[in-house]
Amino acid sequence: MLIKVCGMRVPENIKRVASLPIDWMGFVCYPLSPRAISPETSASSLRLPEECPIQKVGVFVDAPIAQIEKACRRYGFSTCQLHGSESPADCLALREKGYRVVKAFPVARETDLFAIEPYVHKADFFLFDTRCEGYGGSGRAFDWNLLARYEGPTPFLLSGGLRPDSLPALLEFHHPAWAGIDLNSGFELSPGIKDIRALEQFVKQFKNQKHE
Repeated sequence: MLIKVCGMRVPENIKRVASLPIDWMGFVCYPLSPRAISPETSASSLRLPEECPIQKVGVFVDAPIAQIEKACRRYGFSTCQLHGSESPADCLALREKGYRVVKAFPVARETDLFAIEPYVHKADFFLFDTRCEGYGGSGRAFDWNLLARYEGPTPFLLSGGLRPDSLPALLEFHHPAWAGIDLNSGFELSPGIKDIRALEQFVKQFKNQKHE
């Protein structure tokens, strides 16, 4: 089960989160987000410790393909997470360039799942998040029962309102395509600053109990 921690931007906090047993770390490249890295952010400030197995994910909202590629090369992103109205062709173009693609979909009702069909086989993962005015990071959960209607082959990450007290509900949730979780605002001291103690405890418990 993959664990991704998203919205990282402060070097010291990045290093501390990198010491945890997570799989992916996300960096927001959308300037309107309070967790966004700035255009002046240096590659060295987002560098992970040597031999760290965590893979870096760039999070974008309706950015041109060329801009996404430039950011991926600069910061070493192996995965592109797309939160806007990017087309299936955009997803496929990035995959053909060698990037893993996660396409995010906001979910509030069953009909929201209809938008997924054109993206099957165009993205490596889907991410199901809470529908809100912005693009993720709302801190609000959606009704996971809606995902019972998802029967596609593409694995998905569960996001939206996950926080330390979400563990019991996560342990009760089951779906054959469920591949991981995306942790963000529910584990923050302030936007972009993660609570290391809360993350460490949650990740340990989640991994231990999901492997039982």
